[in-house]
Amino acid sequence: MVLKTRHWDRIGNGGLTFTELGFGTAPLGNLYRAITEDEANATLEAAWASGIRYFDTAPQYGLGQSETRLNRFLKSKKRSDYIISTKVGRLLKVTSPDKRLGIGKWFDVPSRTEVFDYSYDGIWRSVEFSFERLGLDHVDILFAHDLDLFTHKSAEVMHGYRDTFITGGYKALLEMREQGLIKAFGAGINEWETCQWLLERGDFDMFLLAGRYTLLEQLSLDSFLPMAQARGVGIVNGGAYNSGILATGPRPGAFYNYDPAPQAILEKVAAIQKVCQTYNVRLVDAAFQFALRHPAVVSVIPGGQSQMEAESNLKAAQTDIPPELWADLKAAGLLRQDAPV
Repeated sequence: MVLKTRHWDRIGNGGLTFTELGFGTAPLGNLYRAITEDEANATLEAAWASGIRYFDTAPQYGLGQSETRLNRFLKSKKRSDYIISTKVGRLLKVTSPDKRLGIGKWFDVPSRTEVFDYSYDGIWRSVEFSFERLGLDHVDILFAHDLDLFTHKSAEVMHGYRDTFITGGYKALLEMREQGLIKAFGAGINEWETCQWLLERGDFDMFLLAGRYTLLEQLSLDSFLPMAQARGVGIVNGGAYNSGILATGPRPGAFYNYDPAPQAILEKVAAIQKVCQTYNVRLVDAAFQFALRHPAVVSVIPGGQSQMEAESNLKAAQTDIPPELWADLKAAGLLRQDAPV
């Protein structure tokens, strides 16, 4: 099957051709529940069969397990046939099972804890470990991971890590791009404000923005997305379903931003879903298609732990949305008037 693609080439190095539907591999790291190696491989095979050729991973996902599962899968694929991105800024250290990272979040994973390291040497070490787990000698994109308040909780801590990255890790990424170890680099972040802070200070290629440009949230249209578009910076849109609620609908226990959705979000999603139902469009289809509509976006990367979820994402990527649906959402005040549709 052939999916639609988008080509990106900001600096004239040949660039990268993304499938509009990519694959976020956090669920393959046993996020919220454990899956077997065979289940993980079957999900990846279903994604590949659907035409997906862009895969995003990170050391954090399953504490290395997502990267190693991709290794197993991609061994049989021609390296030039796919794009892969991973992340830097965390080093994994062996620990005892009772002290491992993500108890209750990651299941049946190695006993590891994390050390944040955005320094020049730390970024190089992170890449070398990822190369080993992935079984590769180069990746296409590296994202500095989680340089945001959401992750670090303290503004003082976040500012310290950002300063370390700009004066250290950023230089390592520049060297890797110059040496051809990577085609592009940027940051994978839950907050558009940090993306803009970085973009104002460096020669970044792209950003993986998670959950901040969706049917529910468009504040990044105020300044960051226009700046990215003007500079030819690509946006990988992650978290297009806002942790699940735009896929599941406003059911009890639905997740928004990694936690149970508050009442105001449940009500807004219900209102959006009602408009979608008027046009016989699934909420998840509208969520995916909206996330793709901004011209800076190169790919949308929902995750999946099963073939059924992979098939649902494929359907969302191929759905035609009536223009009237977007118009109705804007008329109802459920979507910004300036949102590209």
